[in-house]
Amino acid sequence: MALVECPRCQKRISSKAKQCSHCQTSINGNLASLAKISHIEKSNQLMNHTFIFLTLFVAGAVLWFWGGEVAQGSRAIVAISSFAIGFSGYLITRIRIVMHKRKSV
Repeated sequence: MALVECPRCQKRISSKAKQCSHCQTSINGNLASLAKISHIEKSNQLMNHTFIFLTLFVAGAVLWFWGGEVAQGSRAIVAISSFAIGFSGYLITRIRIVMHKRKSV
């Protein structure tokens, strides 16, 4: 009996366990396929985060230049905030994707 990582929650469980005691995922001896499914789900989640941050980035740029002139007042603050959060979130998420792809399944 050895300790292995649960493919769903990455917490340590017994290799003989039929079910993870933390997330209740049924193991049934197919750890490799569950790990692959978990890896794909995490990749999809990161791609969704990328899309959200990219949308926020574009929305900030559009709001900044909406109407043909540069935004002023509260609209400028919202546009710059959206632009900055979208840009930094996008970069961080892309780094997370690269790190996730390096992780072996």
